[in-house]
Amino acid sequence: QVQLVESGGGLVQAGDSLRLSCAVSGRTFSNYAMGWFRQAPGKEREFVATISWSGTSTYYADSVKGRFTITRDNAKNTVYLQMNSLKPEDTAVYYCASGDYGGRSTREYDYNYWGQGTQVTVSS
Repeated sequence: QVQLVESGGGLVQAGDSLRLSCAVSGRTFSNYAMGWFRQAPGKEREFVATISWSGTSTYYADSVKGRFTITRDNAKNTVYLQMNSLKPEDTAVYYCASGDYGGRSTREYDYNYWGQGTQVTVSS
């Protein structure tokens, strides 16, 4: 079956950096777009970043644009989220998701497989 396993979360201070990884197994990783979403306490899950199947097209939420970078390594079946200049408002559980098709998407319903999430906590 398809599995997505996130790693790299943790507790950091404001201004620090973290890199999240998401390893995918059970499907042809390179055929599908990937996305990162997050859910803060008491809030709905929201879109963070997405990348097309080839890695040539990316898109970011305004709240993270210029600070976060999504990349993928199709040889390693892994997508990454480099998070720089972290802020307390970035505190959330971060989820990676594998898309229904190759084009990038900001919509949750375009993703049919999800990881279990990794906690990112940014202290002020």
